[in-house]
Amino acid sequence: MSRGSAVTPSTTPPPELVSFLESLAEPHILLDVGYCILAANAAYRRQFGSESSVVGRTCHAVSHRFNVPCDQAGESCPLAQARDSGRCERVLHLHHTPLGEEYVQIELTPVAGANNGPGFFVEKMVPLPVAAQHGPSAHGLIGRSPAFQKMLGLVARVAPSRAAVLLMGESGTGKELVAHAVHQSSSRARRALVPVDCASLPEALFESELFGHEKGAFTGATQARPGLVEAADGGTLFLDEVGDIPLPLQVKLLRLLETGTYRRVGSTDQRHVDLRVVSATHRNLQRMVAEGRFREDLYYRLSIFPIYLPPLRERQGDRALLAHALLERVVPSPRVLQLSDAAVALLEAQRYPGNVRELRNLLERTALLCDGDAIEAEHVQQALACGLPPSEERGVSDPPPIEAQALAIAGLPLRHTAMDDDALRRALAAHQGSRVALAQQLGVSERSLYRRLKALNAKR
Repeated sequence: MSRGSAVTPSTTPPPELVSFLESLAEPHILLDVGYCILAANAAYRRQFGSESSVVGRTCHAVSHRFNVPCDQAGESCPLAQARDSGRCERVLHLHHTPLGEEYVQIELTPVAGANNGPGFFVEKMVPLPVAAQHGPSAHGLIGRSPAFQKMLGLVARVAPSRAAVLLMGESGTGKELVAHAVHQSSSRARRALVPVDCASLPEALFESELFGHEKGAFTGATQARPGLVEAADGGTLFLDEVGDIPLPLQVKLLRLLETGTYRRVGSTDQRHVDLRVVSATHRNLQRMVAEGRFREDLYYRLSIFPIYLPPLRERQGDRALLAHALLERVVPSPRVLQLSDAAVALLEAQRYPGNVRELRNLLERTALLCDGDAIEAEHVQQALACGLPPSEERGVSDPPPIEAQALAIAGLPLRHTAMDDDALRRALAAHQGSRVALAQQLGVSERSLYRRLKALNAKR
């Protein structure tokens, strides 16, 4: 972390305020109205660096390496918000730390100065290890696009509460990972997170799997057995694909949510349980409610705090980050593989209707096709062509020139690969010839290319 320019504090902090911060278990810093860090407590120093490396510098220089406040650099600034509102403000920021970048939940509270003098601001930082960009936690949530940060900010908001969370998004967007993030960032993190795959359980077994059964409750019930609800006591119950729960069982789930009570199959005794419910679905539950296929009262109990998970096509800039991280997960140790720039460009250009799951599968397939220690564009092309009829394979044995690789179209004409705006911008930057030649290289007509370029300019 570079030291950067020191600034002159606008005032001296009261010793009792500094002493109070030192006693707190969470990382805290004290700021003046000019963004200058006046003090950093022991918890902050242990986690983010020594006091001498931060005191006397601005918060935006330390945390983001910005020369100007966050709100002047395209980020939200909690100090500016707290200064205007006069109350505590919370934001999610991606901070530089000694270990790399990680997401931190910021809580910034204004404190009045003595004799109506300049005030102070106390900033509390709560890292979100499930969304760190480095180290062991890199197996969690990864991304830095605005859509991803908006979603993660909602996770940080709701995680410490008891509210039921409904995760909505397409298949492959990482709903189970987000459920883990909610659980791990809650007070229930030391207890179990119990997943229930609602789509795979047949209706006849659903109730006994969820609530358990007594001995002799049905044929084959030779002994009493607790259900998944009991296993989640004190923790979190994750109902994956909740839209597939049969209607007759939805009323029993509703009772569990409303009263915290349930009965095992074959028993008349009510049991109590303390759990939090996180559910997920790729279905449109509101439409199902309108069609009578999902209980309206259950929908409102499950969706106290709904969170939309953006598909990969809406997460501009995240594909490269995910590609590098996922490659580490799919390649067995001790083998280490690197991605070339051209390979990353090809991966970034795909639309991924299967989202992160599809990207992971593609990377695993690509790694199996690579015998060296670096994945090149031709390996990605081969992986993309796997399973295609020979008539649809393009450029597998004869890789395109490096300019076309930089276009990130995997050797396929534009009509066969959905090229997004970012990929088209890279195509323009990499191509040195005429627009006619570019259209030929992309496999589209000049008119089609002209329409895309016109639409691209209109978005600026």
